[in-house]
Formats: sequence, structure tokens, C-alpha cells
Amino acid sequence: MAQLTEEKSLERGLKNRHIQLIAIGGAIGTGLFLGAGKSIHLAGPSIMLVYLMIGLFLFFVMRALGELLIYKSSTGSFIDFAEEFIGPWAGFITGWTYWFCWIATGIAEITAVGMYVKYWVPSIPQWIPALICVLILLLINMATVKAFGEIEFWFALIKIIAIIALIVIGFVLVFIGFKSHETTATFTNLWSYGGFFPNGVSGFLLAFQMAVFSFVGIELVGVTAGEAMDPKKTLPKAINSIPVRILIFYIGALFIIMSIYPWSGVDPASSPFVKVFSLIGIPAAAGIINFVVLTSAASSCNSGIFSTSRMLYTLACQGKAPKRLKSLNNRNVPAPALIFSTLVLLVGVLLNYLLPDEVFTLVTSIATICFIWVWGIILVSQLRYRKLKPEDARNNSFKMPLAPYSNWIVLAFFVFVIILLGFAKDTQIALFVTPVWFLILVISYFLMKK
Repeated sequence: MAQLTEEKSLERGLKNRHIQLIAIGGAIGTGLFLGAGKSIHLAGPSIMLVYLMIGLFLFFVMRALGELLIYKSSTGSFIDFAEEFIGPWAGFITGWTYWFCWIATGIAEITAVGMYVKYWVPSIPQWIPALICVLILLLINMATVKAFGEIEFWFALIKIIAIIALIVIGFVLVFIGFKSHETTATFTNLWSYGGFFPNGVSGFLLAFQMAVFSFVGIELVGVTAGEAMDPKKTLPKAINSIPVRILIFYIGALFIIMSIYPWSGVDPASSPFVKVFSLIGIPAAAGIINFVVLTSAASSCNSGIFSTSRMLYTLACQGKAPKRLKSLNNRNVPAPALIFSTLVLLVGVLLNYLLPDEVFTLVTSIATICFIWVWGIILVSQLRYRKLKPEDARNNSFKMPLAPYSNWIVLAFFVFVIILLGFAKDTQIALFVTPVWFLILVISYFLMKK
């Protein structure tokens, strides 16, 4: 394995189609497939407003990130911006927190992969497909960044095809007035069962918890900037198309699901996608959707392995992680960082095997809080960039709209979401566990300085 030299750096091997599909994949979280039933059950038709609000606020986060990346796209790392514009402590804490975000998410996803494979092979121990998934994704990421981009391209494509198929089939069912013993497909289902807010304000607010987690990974397009062939062209295009993608893939899918079935008829414990495909008489509907959700979980894990390795590489280059982790192999891939992250993920498989029910909710809630920290740091970094680099900011070709007011509004929204986590029993524990992580990082930072 070749050591890092002055000449070696991450390879710019991601093409425009990779960046665009990674942006789409990041904007379609597994929460849409896994959590849509629960979200609809909590909020009813108002869940569409929940996703719309979150999507709007995160679009501003991505525009803030885009402005910073146009200023400096050398690594595409949040650490660089936090370090430069807030301080070394912010770079240290944000880098390790983002690594932790994806480790926590990856633990949940590889466990999910094991569960989905058991659908076809019930007798197989859950940890075996989870382990195989991690090893395959490790090999893919060890090859080249192009290999990562290619597999993520196809993973994202499967998600897109599944959702578009749902929307098209749903519109056909509504326009022909499809009837079954369970339901009649009609747009009036959206308001005929208790109105737009059938469970009141409380149901609407509680739905934010699952919905926010659905968007984790939307910032991944920023992590890819350091390995994009033409970041100043591809990144603005990918970021500006996020609102349209949210409207189509989230709002469009939820709109059709609740038009076909009244929200009260959606099972919170199962995928509403399966119901729609089963309704039109596709015998293998459950198997098809199971495959789609499986690839979605694998996609999230693939993104996690990629992003954690790049974060560790950047941390090591800045002296915030062991020097060994800043080595690149002969294909310019940060192999030691990849292997380290994978080993930690394997510990997660063991934990999920021992405590499958408790660990999933815990790690996803913790990941949500940590992602909110990262998104908040992006907003603060952009504010500081405008103040410390006024000339660069004036000449920047991709400015964040309505800054600085939009920054403060989105930050206030994030505080609101964290407060909401305290109102649900299954997410309250994350509010007590997550501060421990930040305390460890603060202590580690001061020890590192000494």
C-alpha cells in the first residue's frame, strides 16, 4: 500500500451522472420506504407538509454548502470549512461527529439488510447477509472511486424506478376510479377521513422525527466534491434540482399512496408501497419491494462506508486522527480509513445481533441529532465565510438565497426538531446519550492539543 506523498491525492473519478444520481439517492432516504407507513399513521395527509418543510429547510443547508464548495472544492469536506471559519475545535468535533453519524446509520442499515434477506431465506442467521454486505461494499470502495460512483448510480436508479412506477400506477388507478373490497382510489381520500390534520397538531409534530431521518445523506453530494471531475459545474446543478426531487419522490409518492388508500387504512408496521403493488394484482409485489428496500439499505451503507473513510482521511491529514489513516493505495483510495470504518461497522453488527430491537431506534435517533449538528455547522460556516471573506463572497457564483436571515431561520428549526425528540419515548434516550459523545470529543480535543 503506497503511502501519501505530496503528489498523491484523492482521485477525481466521479462523473456528472454519478454526482446527479448520488444527489438523488441522498435525497431519498430509507425512511421513505421503511417509515412512510408510520409517518402517515401519525400525521395523516399532513405528512406531506412535514416533508415539504424539512425539504425546504435542507435545501437552504445545501445552498449554503454549495456556496462554500464553489469557494473551495479541493476536498469537499465540512471539516475544512468548520476549521477555517469557526475554529480548530469545530473542525475536530464536526469531522468525528460526521464519521459517527454514518457509523450509526450504517449499523442500522446492515442489520436491515440481514432482515430483508431473511424474507427469502428465513433459516439464514441475520448476521451472515449483513457481514456479506459489508465485505462486498468494502471491496467495491477499495477498488476506485469510480466503482463507488457506479454502484451508487445503479442503487439510486432502482429507487427512482420504484417510486416513479408507484406514482404512475397510482395516477392510473385514481383516474379509472379503481375499486376493491378495501378501497376506492380517489383524490378525495386526502380530506375525507378527518381532514388534512386528522390527529391534530400533536400527530403532525411527532411525524417530524421519522421524516428528518429520511433525509440523512442529502449532504453527501458535498463529500463527493473532492472527487468530482468538474465540481463548479456539477455541484450547483445537483443542489438546485433537490427541491424538484423532493416534490416528486417524497410528496408525489405520499400523495398517491394516500389517494389510493385512506390514511387510516395504511398499516404503520408495513410498507405502503407493497399495498399499492399488491392492489393491482402483481403476485411478486412484496418480493419486488423487498428487493427495492434491500438495495436502498445497501445504498445507504455504501454511502456510509464512502463518507466515513473520506472524513477519516481528512482528519488524519489535518493531524486529528492517527497518521496511518492518511495513506492512499495505488488507486488513490484511502484504504486504511476504509478498513477502520468497516471494522467498527462489524462491531455494530454484533451489537445489533445481541440487541436487535433496542439498538436500531437508539442509533437512528442519535444519528439524527448528530446530522443536525453537521447541518448546523454548515450554516454557521457559511455565515462566517460571508463575514471573513467578503470579497470572495461577493464574487461567488452560487450564493445562498436570503442569507443571513435564512441561516438563522433554519438553525431555529433544527432546535425545534431536537426539542420534539423529547416528546416521544423511543427517541428520548438519544437526548441523553448524544451529549456523552460530544463530551468525549471535547475531552479528546483538549488532550490532542496538549
